[in-house]
Amino acid sequence: MPFSRASLAFLLCAALVVAPAFATPTHKKSSSTHVRSSHHSAKSKKASAKSRHKKLHGQQGIDTARATEIQQALIREHYMTGEPTGQWDPATMAAMKKYQSDQGWQTKLMPDSRALKKLGLGPDYSDAINASGASFNSPKPTTDIPAGQVSGFAAASGVNR
Repeated sequence: MPFSRASLAFLLCAALVVAPAFATPTHKKSSSTHVRSSHHSAKSKKASAKSRHKKLHGQQGIDTARATEIQQALIREHYMTGEPTGQWDPATMAAMKKYQSDQGWQTKLMPDSRALKKLGLGPDYSDAINASGASFNSPKPTTDIPAGQVSGFAAASGVNR
């Protein structure tokens, strides 16, 4: 009895595994009577024309107020001469490129955020939620730190004095 059950189970498993190998592929025909047209509607032509154009991302230009600020800073740092015009013109771009080059920064993308910060044109956090009680002063000199605290820092850092 155990032999017949085992052989029956084996034959059943073999049939399940081998059956898909002998199956013939069939194609299901569409029951839809809709005929596809090779003509595109005007709407789809517009959409495909738009998708061919490269989408622009990020800032595309510098507004006149910001250009004026940058020019004033470049004049102050002696990278430009004259009066600010508010136009992001070739003279302004050349001055910014020279400034960034002198700092050792990239010159292809302008203006660099580090250059703007160094020119004093970085972000303004004065309207931030926690800015009213914040202190933007420099830290206290190390001579004002109590001696016990200094020795604790030295011991924790492993530095021997």
